[in-house]
Amino acid sequence: MRRVDALVLISTFSTSILAAESARPRGVGPEYAKFYKATDGFTCIGTPSIKLEVSQINDDYCDCPDGSDEPGTAACTHLSTYSPYQPVPGAPDGTSNVTIALPGFYCKNKGHIPGYIPHTYVNDGVCDYEICCDGSDEHAGVGGVKCPDKCSEIGKEWRRLDDIKQKTQRAALKKKDELIRDAKSIKIGIEEDIQKTKEDIKGLEVKASNLEKTYNEVERRERGKVVTSKGKGSRVTILAGLAKNRVEELREKLISVVERKNALKERVKELEYILTTFKEERNPNFNDEGVKRAVKAWEDYAAAQEQKDESAEDRDIEEISKPDSETEGINWAEWEAEEEESDVEAIYKFEEYLPSAVREWIHQKLVDFRIMLVENGILADNANSGSESKAVTDARSAMESAKTELSNKQTSLQNLESDLIKDFGPNDVFRSLKGICVTTDSGEYTYELCWMDKTTQRSRKGGGNTGMGNFARFDKLVVDEEVGADGKGVGQGERITMLFENGQHCWNGPNRQTTVVLACYEKDEIWKVVEQEKCKYRMDVGTPAVCEKAVSGNGKKPAAGKDEL
Repeated sequence: MRRVDALVLISTFSTSILAAESARPRGVGPEYAKFYKATDGFTCIGTPSIKLEVSQINDDYCDCPDGSDEPGTAACTHLSTYSPYQPVPGAPDGTSNVTIALPGFYCKNKGHIPGYIPHTYVNDGVCDYEICCDGSDEHAGVGGVKCPDKCSEIGKEWRRLDDIKQKTQRAALKKKDELIRDAKSIKIGIEEDIQKTKEDIKGLEVKASNLEKTYNEVERRERGKVVTSKGKGSRVTILAGLAKNRVEELREKLISVVERKNALKERVKELEYILTTFKEERNPNFNDEGVKRAVKAWEDYAAAQEQKDESAEDRDIEEISKPDSETEGINWAEWEAEEEESDVEAIYKFEEYLPSAVREWIHQKLVDFRIMLVENGILADNANSGSESKAVTDARSAMESAKTELSNKQTSLQNLESDLIKDFGPNDVFRSLKGICVTTDSGEYTYELCWMDKTTQRSRKGGGNTGMGNFARFDKLVVDEEVGADGKGVGQGERITMLFENGQHCWNGPNRQTTVVLACYEKDEIWKVVEQEKCKYRMDVGTPAVCEKAVSGNGKKPAAGKDEL
């Protein structure tokens, strides 16, 4: 009994729905059906002061200023927000500029997605299956055109493609979640590295400070020592040895400078030959202002050059560069062969006859006295004598090594802190993509995008990379483009962009720059590269990093426009 009652209720409900559907005039959507329920007349939706007969609905004559009496025809397509003011009964000044009441002609599209089509498409002799798959927009059969209902097959294909799209969307969102998790993990690792680096810096600061104190103590102690020659000799002998070392050092520097000078002269000759050949072989009929300026500059340069004989100067330098010997230059052997006892050795021999305690006391007093004279500029500093002791060298090396390590750590800390606050896009998602590169072949070139780094261009015939820009910042761009059935394309709406600037300089143009427009896709892929202006490129790229949760494909379809299925 209950089943019979239920069936009766379902049947009654279905009948009432069908009745409501049949009572609705052609072209009226369900959300506007309430305005067309009255059976004794019709009131214009935007202008209630105007009342019409029911028979005037869809009579192919525009009676209402807002076009609401012609939902199923193209009679009111002349109306727009820019239409002149019209006489409207009941208006304060007798006129009004009423906006259009309906979004378009409603296509029921049973078996597919219902939607609105612009009234200009109604009975225009074209089957607009992209929006109105049931063919109801051509109900008048203008020109003998018949548009059979194809919603069943179109809806089936649309649902198949939508299912693929939804699966791709879910896979892309899953990949984005992984990228965000990786980015968070990387960020936590950076924060830990920053904390550890700060602790290392504190330890290195203490270490460097202690080693600096040790070096100062060793250096001061060594400064008070009397310098003695490695062998026997007077002060003249020591001075001769120092002078010889200095002369040899200057001779080596001179030889090095001469070699660099000769290399540069050869380089200049090579460049002058290239420019001369360029001038002689260029096409004078090719009107390029840059080439003309280059040739004129070379002619001015060549005219200003003076030919001078440098052979005498080269011979003098060659003579100076020869090593010293007994017959040429200075005979250092005469000055280094001094055999008489030095003053310093005489002092040390006298010291040997003193008691040990007295000798140590006198030695310490002499060291202190010498340090005082050195610090006051009366005696020469041993540190500048060129014969630094091993103790001082080792102490300085240890100190400088600690300071270098400290400086490297401080630089590393600055880089880490800079990386931590850097903009890596929404949810820091591009942090996990940093340094990863994507390439594609397009025409004669191979293009490469390295996330958060650079964009490059390389000829497929060979050659080096041409920098198209270095990453500068994120931005946004409003686009209005198609998306293919394979899901590739930037689509419509606001998109995240990456700006790459200060690339390689163009000949007679600006530095190259690239705007990378990002759209949702299952994997990182470069779709298209175009040069919009001279050396200004646009690169369309798909990536899961910018995917967002979208409304299900079973939602309402946009009213206007002929979108791809």
